[in-house]
Amino acid sequence: MESTLRTLEDNGRPTPARLIDDARRIVVKVGSSLLIDPSGQGARTEWLARLADDLAALRGRSKQIVLVSSGAVALGRAYLGMKRSDRLDHKQAAAAAGQALLIRAWEQALARHDVPVAQLLLTMDDSEQRRRWLNARATLEMLLAHKALPVINENDSVATEELRYGDNDRLSARAAQMVRSDLLILLSDVDGLYTADPARDPSAVHIPYVASVDDEVQAFAADAAAAGHGSGGMRTKLAAAQIASGAGCATIIASGHGDHPIRRLEESARATVVAAHGSPARAYKQWIAGALAPAGTLVVDEGAARALTAGKSLLPAGVVRVDGEFERGSCLAIVDKEGREIGRGLCTYAAGEARAIMGSASDRFEALLGWRGPDALIHRDDLVMLAR
Repeated sequence: MESTLRTLEDNGRPTPARLIDDARRIVVKVGSSLLIDPSGQGARTEWLARLADDLAALRGRSKQIVLVSSGAVALGRAYLGMKRSDRLDHKQAAAAAGQALLIRAWEQALARHDVPVAQLLLTMDDSEQRRRWLNARATLEMLLAHKALPVINENDSVATEELRYGDNDRLSARAAQMVRSDLLILLSDVDGLYTADPARDPSAVHIPYVASVDDEVQAFAADAAAAGHGSGGMRTKLAAAQIASGAGCATIIASGHGDHPIRRLEESARATVVAAHGSPARAYKQWIAGALAPAGTLVVDEGAARALTAGKSLLPAGVVRVDGEFERGSCLAIVDKEGREIGRGLCTYAAGEARAIMGSASDRFEALLGWRGPDALIHRDDLVMLAR
């Protein structure tokens, strides 16, 4: 147990306050149980206002925030007068009505801080298909660049039972991976992981730090499920933390009950931290270098090869040949004129488009393609150079 879990006496572990202070990008997930009024009629506006205070304060410290928020189905049911049902078509209809109410609740909560809010609805395909993943990431990057606060939710109105995330914990981890977040905060109805269900076992011990989500850690969540409390809840949170950890993102599992939940974390409120493995940038580069099989090849001239070595993006002007058939977002091998692979990266154009603009300056793209796309064929953020 000591190899995986660290105790409170281990002063080397990162605290929630330290993680929040060090993070540049933070994804915050809010569950329905926190957002919906206990009466079932609308959102908890006062609680949302206090959380908005916390988020605005973080933004005031130059941190970029992405929200993942549940609640559309519950809000839609109340609005339409629907009874609770597990039927997919009922949930889809409720979500369609509730999405507008959900985003309005966030807009109203953040309005007095002059924070612009943007809604992004995602399905499983948006994180599993590279082209759609790149499109979603580009949208998020543009929103953050314009100081908007993205509010992400699963697109329940169109997602099928087979394709849906099923829980916004996992969606929040995918969002953290997508924006290369430093920190994921899962606000829930529990203040972290315990060795057993504390409601049934007075000897249950709170676990403040998890170095790795292994079988032993998973067993703690399974014990809680067997007791009938928070059954999928903690398991899905640990699964989300495991995804985030692999992407170089730490996770805080904390209670969202009470006002100012994030401020309370900075004031030493009890929570569980799941450690990150590496950094977001490093994890992303490792994924490109090792997990993706190249779908094609770009042959570059000597000038482009030198620019790539110096940390620049790959521009079409430096490409002399495009081999293979691929879609936008595919992983491509980059080789020099001698045929040596020097790097890999995700291409912003499909094969036919890349051939049309290779060797050309960016001011000719619109004439060649009929539309103006990105200046880089492979942006340096999506590029990894290989050792030679």
